Amino acid sequence: MTSVVIAYFSGFGHTARFAEAVRDGAASVPETEVHLVAVDSVTDEQWLLLDAADAVVFGSPTYLGDVAAKFKAFMEQTSGRWKNQLWADKLAAGFVNSGAKSGDKLHALQTLSLFAAQHSMLWVSLGLLPGWNTSRASESDLNRLGMWLGAAAQSNTDEGPEASHPADLATARHLGRRVAEQAARTAHSPAAVPALV
Repeated sequence: MTSVVIAYFSGFGHTARFAEAVRDGAASVPETEVHLVAVDSVTDEQWLLLDAADAVVFGSPTYLGDVAAKFKAFMEQTSGRWKNQLWADKLAAGFVNSGAKSGDKLHALQTLSLFAAQHSMLWVSLGLLPGWNTSRASESDLNRLGMWLGAAAQSNTDEGPEASHPADLATARHLGRRVAEQAARTAHSPAAVPALV
């Protein structure tokens, strides 16, 4: 079994909906155990899940051009793990959500990827070409917002999570599946090169 944890914050329920889609995508890969962890209320048991995971997918709404303050607080709570490099060589990926089509989501994804890099984690990109970028394309395309670093979603600010865009949910599922597939591949491949001394 490989283990994938989706560590996310959701202010109004929209990002939680996308976290569930990432979970569903990861769970579609055989022999994958998946856990959702809301980072504003992490329990001791959930910290252990994060420490033991083969891959962690980070998710946050984009507030004022970056991750939410409560997600940032979680990042700062990992300082002991960072100092001891407990998450080194785990896979990492990210997803973000905002009310605007752009909403500076790329900046929030960069924050997540830099956070992962500081933990010496290995970043998994979205792995999709951009959708909705030709006259024959549609807003129903996967990756309709055209991101590469991670999954991006747009949620209308006057609607609840139940109105989440189907293409964004499908893109989140794709990310979850991609991370779980990479985790399974990494877990079952022999170490090819010894560490340099």
